[in-house]
Amino acid sequence: MKYIYIISGIIFLLCAAVQYNDPDPGVWMAIYGVAAIVSFQGVRHYLPSWTYLVLFLIFTAGAVSQWPPHFEGLFFNELATMRNMNIEEARESLGLGICAFAMLLFYLLERRR
Repeated sequence: MKYIYIISGIIFLLCAAVQYNDPDPGVWMAIYGVAAIVSFQGVRHYLPSWTYLVLFLIFTAGAVSQWPPHFEGLFFNELATMRNMNIEEARESLGLGICAFAMLLFYLLERRR
């Protein structure tokens, strides 16, 4: 079980590391950084289970609010340039959704403990 926390923490650290070229890197580094820290805290069960539930709700609310008004996929092509914020917002929503999923998984693991 502790390997789930460790692997998630490493993935979130890598996600934070590649945000340097994002239009708002500080926000996304902080989001993925919080997810990484919480993941690593789960190895030793330092946090109460309700912490994961609260973060799940926050990340889920962020993912829903970040969803683009018109979904155009996740990848740019020759027709969709960076000026198209729908693709960027879809990616950001997906990132928050992944964070939310991890927090829900951690909550369920902690409750089972």
